[in-house]
Amino acid sequence: MAKKEESTNMVERFAEFKELKHIDKTTMISVLEESFRNVLAKMFGTDENLDVIMNPDKGDVQIFQNLEVVPDGEVTNPSTQISLSDARADQNPDVEIGEEHTREIIFEKFGRRAILNLRQTLQSKILDLQKEAIYSQFKGHEGELVSGEVYQTWSKETLLIDSEENELLLPKSESIPGDYFRKGETVRAVIQRVDNKNNNIRISVSRTSDDFLRRLFELEVPEIHDGLINIRAVARIPGERAKIAVESYDDRIDPVGACVGVKGSRIHGIVRELRNENIDVINYTSNPELFIQRALSPAKVSSIRLNPDEKRAEVFLRPEEVPLAIGKGALNIKLASKLTGYVIDVYRDTGEEYNDDIYLDEFKDEIDSWVIDALKNIGCVTAKNVLAMPRDLLIEKADLEEDTVDNVIAILKAEFED
Repeated sequence: MAKKEESTNMVERFAEFKELKHIDKTTMISVLEESFRNVLAKMFGTDENLDVIMNPDKGDVQIFQNLEVVPDGEVTNPSTQISLSDARADQNPDVEIGEEHTREIIFEKFGRRAILNLRQTLQSKILDLQKEAIYSQFKGHEGELVSGEVYQTWSKETLLIDSEENELLLPKSESIPGDYFRKGETVRAVIQRVDNKNNNIRISVSRTSDDFLRRLFELEVPEIHDGLINIRAVARIPGERAKIAVESYDDRIDPVGACVGVKGSRIHGIVRELRNENIDVINYTSNPELFIQRALSPAKVSSIRLNPDEKRAEVFLRPEEVPLAIGKGALNIKLASKLTGYVIDVYRDTGEEYNDDIYLDEFKDEIDSWVIDALKNIGCVTAKNVLAMPRDLLIEKADLEEDTVDNVIAILKAEFED
């Protein structure tokens, strides 16, 4: 009786597991039947003549073996044959040779080893099903927001456990600079990638993704969640600065004001989540010139020349506005370029014509690329930009040696003298 109860309890425990791991009832029955068949096939050499009947309502299993009736003394395979005398003695007195005799197999009679093998087989299949369920649950949901509790932190990644006990891995490279997590702390991120290599599920999450900023705004701004405001573009340098372009489908709603909130009430929570990442919210427009102008805020643009085919923009500003357009560490111009999709070249508006100017990139055969990059980072993207700036200021702003600056100036001057 104890063994019978053990088998029944095993089925009940499987039902409980099913509820926890979201495995449907049909799959549960199929897996349990397959597990029984695998164990029985090892015991009898085959499962082709076995019928396994699952009764999920009662929580029990019935197993029947179909045997060919042969004359007494001619049984060559006890797994598929039974003698006439044994068949008639087994509650089938009218059976004849050549007919089929069905007998019930009481699995518990095979002892604890058989039950242990069944349980191990079942657990192995359940584990595979669990991994498949997790993969199906997360695959295709990349970019969606998730949260988990910090379980353990290593040098290259942090392990998070979500509310359903799923493991989420946050790589160091996908953490915001300044992120420091304590065990038990709740951390939010977006699903970046879901891999299934050799049946080993790996769910990678990110806090540096543009999608993370999008999801935070959707969470904090009801108008975005309701579809009244749309996020058209996002550009981030994680932990430093971000720009987000929004538009409203309702003329009565100011999209920028709605995203910022009264006295910054909505955006402050997002800024704290992003480790004080400064966020510029701007109105989106389909006019590329106006969009670029807004993206370069707080700088005031004098004029813009666009090359839509090459996705390039020449932006002219008063000399005092150039540092604002470029920003500290060139962050502002980098984000503006990413947000608008245009390569933005900044020029000082001195009232002169720029048609005869030459981009610094044209001098790569004479000037090292790293020197050109240093000059472009301070807003000098053309030869006349460089020549218009005082020598001492070039040395200071671009952090270049005097000889290097003198060499650059000599090369550029020679070009225009020719």
